[in-house]
Amino acid sequence: MGPSLDMWDFSSLISLWINRFYIYLGFAFGFSLWICFQIVIRKQNKNSQEKTVPKAPRDLMTNGYISLQRKEVFVSGVKIFYGSQTGTAKGFATVLAEAVSSLDLPVAVINLKEYDPDDHLVEEVTSKNVCAFLVATYTDGRPTESAEWFYRWLEEAANDFRFGKTYLKGVRYAVFGLGNSAYVSHFNKVGKNVDKWLWMLGAHRVMSRGEGDCDVVKSKHGSIEADFTAWKARFISRLQALCKGERKRCGGNCKKGKCESNQHGSEAVEPGPHAQEGSHQRDAEEEPFGSTSEEESGTEDHQSLKSVIDVEDLGKIMDRMKKEKREKERQEGETSLIRSAVKNEASERRAMITPALREALTKQGYQLIGSHSGVKLCRWTKSMLRGRGGCYKHTFYGIESHRCMETTPSLACANKCVFCWRHHTNPVGTEWRWKMDQAEMILKEAIENHQNMMKQFRGVPGVREERFEEGMTVKHCALSLVGEPIMYPEINRFLKLLHECKISSFLVTNAQFPAEIRNLKPVTQLYVSVDASTKESLKKIDRPLFKDFWQRFLDSLKALAAKQQRTVYRLTLVKAWNVDELQAYARLVSLGNPDFIEVKGVTYCGESSASSLTMANVPWHEEVVRFVCELVDLIADYEIACEHEHSNCLLIAHKKFKIGREWWTWIDYSRFQELIQEYEDSGGSKTFSAKDYMAKTPHWALFGANERGFDPKDTRYQRKNKSKDISGC
Repeated sequence: MGPSLDMWDFSSLISLWINRFYIYLGFAFGFSLWICFQIVIRKQNKNSQEKTVPKAPRDLMTNGYISLQRKEVFVSGVKIFYGSQTGTAKGFATVLAEAVSSLDLPVAVINLKEYDPDDHLVEEVTSKNVCAFLVATYTDGRPTESAEWFYRWLEEAANDFRFGKTYLKGVRYAVFGLGNSAYVSHFNKVGKNVDKWLWMLGAHRVMSRGEGDCDVVKSKHGSIEADFTAWKARFISRLQALCKGERKRCGGNCKKGKCESNQHGSEAVEPGPHAQEGSHQRDAEEEPFGSTSEEESGTEDHQSLKSVIDVEDLGKIMDRMKKEKREKERQEGETSLIRSAVKNEASERRAMITPALREALTKQGYQLIGSHSGVKLCRWTKSMLRGRGGCYKHTFYGIESHRCMETTPSLACANKCVFCWRHHTNPVGTEWRWKMDQAEMILKEAIENHQNMMKQFRGVPGVREERFEEGMTVKHCALSLVGEPIMYPEINRFLKLLHECKISSFLVTNAQFPAEIRNLKPVTQLYVSVDASTKESLKKIDRPLFKDFWQRFLDSLKALAAKQQRTVYRLTLVKAWNVDELQAYARLVSLGNPDFIEVKGVTYCGESSASSLTMANVPWHEEVVRFVCELVDLIADYEIACEHEHSNCLLIAHKKFKIGREWWTWIDYSRFQELIQEYEDSGGSKTFSAKDYMAKTPHWALFGANERGFDPKDTRYQRKNKSKDISGC
């Protein structure tokens, strides 16, 4: 028994050893089954637990703990960037900031001059801010000085492959541009480029670009302020939607089917800055200038034509399609009526003077007339009322300054000169597109307003009674207040009315309307502003609206040469800008052959964001005298005739007004009225020349006289020369 048992145990061990592989395999299989069984049990337990937990708290489970529910922030704040020259964009930025603050959102107003895009713009990718850019277009389609660096940086970045098309991915922005549609080729160019370049760098446009127009005629809402107000309302509305995480559903017009709404559902929110790179690819064919914002997508989903339709539902579908067709026809009819109304409104033409313009000009002392005219009391009128001297026109031509009315039938101008006295508060334009008032009404109200302003000086200390009584009767009219009087379509009618009232006419034009100069009826004296002698300097100084401004300038001078009445070139010297163009000025004199050339140093009217002019550009009187002497040496048949030191002005006259050794630059105003009456009575057939109504110039007005242009009747002159015998003057 014992040995047989030992043999069995030994043989069993040998068998197990030989079949050990199968034993190991069995153990492994059993262990695997046990693991799978445990996994299934745990999964079932987890599912049963989830069924007992509400949906909202379940989403908030973090590491086994339920955290407090937090409201997701879609907009953390608003940053408003502005680039301003005259202060308009800055003012709009302040107004927009107040509107944003009402939404309880943090807001920052940033001057682009003080902003470094290299360091800070990329931060907006993850900030969840909405950036609003208010940028103005300045001379030649360039940005304002404050926005120049940002503009240049943005342009270089957009065209630099190293930045890439996703550099600003996550930045949300909106742009409002400020411009003037009178500059057709440059209208809102800066705003358009900023919008385009931000888009090229991957930024997301939250709403379409707004365009403010200073031209009250072409402005969509009547003024640039109204344009901004409309854009601001849309921006605030869009901002409210973004704060709620709302996003309008797609109207089915997306290109290539790459619609985020369709991909993520109609409840999709504004994509956050942490979205993955591959989840939001920009469509290469998307139009950067088009309306690509969510704000302008449609809100109605249409059933795909490829879907299967039950025959029983076909009738309902046809009824719905007919209903939609009728609704569409009704909407088209309403749109047609609206367009017709807009067209009729445009045909009626708007007033040149908007409420904002009226307020600005009134503050400057203008008395506005009708919808496009104005009158203002000249400081020389006030001076002569006190027994003091008159303006340089008194010295050169014998105007009685206290009887002179300064007015204009057109506040609009075709230039934006750097030395404009009005700092460009008046409108600009290249043609008459406004409502037009009758000439009779303009003249009547101009005289009444002038007289009302004169009445304020009755009894004022220093005002001479006899001068005051004379001043209540207007004898001269200077059509040089502001703007371009020759633009007024009824200018010839207005001049005729002036002459019928025995009022002389001094009309100034900026040499951009040659046809109007040729068609102009005789005036007492016709001025053309010759602010520069080369195309480059004229563009820099006058900043004209016309593209062909230089040819218009030359044609205007040629038209002046054909005039038989007194003609004048008015040169304004701007130091370091146009005082070194003597040869070119001499050529222009031969082109227009004027009777007189007034050379005056520029008047500095104070600091203005609309102009870079400073006191450094104002020449001394000695410098003006030197320029005039050098110019006279280059032009034949001209000499220096008169001088008015107080106005920093000299008069060059043609030698035909020098009889013997005496100058006859003054005007016989009574004789002019007789001649113009004869001209009107003959229907324009009886003409007259400048020499027919000239008068002798007094000695004190001549160049080189000790009085330097002071009238002996001037109380200041009398004080200056109290020790001299002036009885012979």
